[in-house]
Amino acid sequence: MNLFNSALGRNITFVRPAYFIISGFIGIPNVKFYYVFLFFVYIVSVLGNTAVMAVIYLDHNLRTPKYVVVFNLAFVDLLGNSALVPKLLDIFLFNHHNIPYNDCLSFLFFCYTCLSMQSLNLVALSYDRLIAIIYPLHYQVKVTHRFMLSLIASFWVFIITVVLIAVGLITRLSFCKSVVINSYFCDHGQIYRLACNDYTPSFAIAYLLPLLIIWLPLIFIMFSYLHIGYALSKVATVQERVKAFKTCSAHISLVTIYFLPILITFTFGAKIHPNARIINLSLTSVFPPMLNPIIYVLQTQEIKESVKKLLKIRVQSKITVKKVIIK
Repeated sequence: MNLFNSALGRNITFVRPAYFIISGFIGIPNVKFYYVFLFFVYIVSVLGNTAVMAVIYLDHNLRTPKYVVVFNLAFVDLLGNSALVPKLLDIFLFNHHNIPYNDCLSFLFFCYTCLSMQSLNLVALSYDRLIAIIYPLHYQVKVTHRFMLSLIASFWVFIITVVLIAVGLITRLSFCKSVVINSYFCDHGQIYRLACNDYTPSFAIAYLLPLLIIWLPLIFIMFSYLHIGYALSKVATVQERVKAFKTCSAHISLVTIYFLPILITFTFGAKIHPNARIINLSLTSVFPPMLNPIIYVLQTQEIKESVKKLLKIRVQSKITVKKVIIK
């Protein structure tokens, strides 16, 4: 047990530990198989999101404001999973539970930044759908490349600033007792509670962060779809309503996959067993990035047509090369 507690002395007023210890699951046999499963999820995520970015880059018909957001979502999913999963495998499959102090804060920064950007990307997509359905004649004017790029850039600046503040406040904390983080990564909430000095600022930002990156985006998205539903209720034909909602189906699926597990964790947080909390949050972190490209390929007509066109061009080029070789 001495490994799990800092013995740096009680008379020191400020202690910055050399490392933290990620505890992970408690008392679960053969838990390494779960991390192997996360590894396969990660591989699918990397392949899927890379494919989506490649399709958007190669097909000039997809160079629209909407697909600026989709490209950014795929990039964030790829970056977030690449920041999280390889480190998880290193910690739990290769038993490197000790993580240096600075590395832990960097780990926290990248995980929270990418997880937060997923939420704001969904906000940008909901705005795109809102304008496209409510104000279709003004869509080309209101949703431009410049506007969408500016919106995405402002989201990045906002999230990076907020997360940097959260990380900066942790550097002001003294850890003179335990250095064990009861989570599967460098979780902000678990870290600041280990401090033995006043952690009120970190406590405040721990409640502010969910408001800014979960509740406000979710409220905006729900308001958008209530507005869309009200507008569609005035449409004369059922076919037009169905057609309009089909353009939103991929986005609604992404919103459900992202927000539902997080809302369950926040609602029943105190009653959930730590192991169940780790499973829920880890799946919430890795599953949406895996499913997002699959959903967009299956439910978005433009992506499906683009993939078919690119595959057709590739097949035709191979046939042409073979004919040239034969001649």
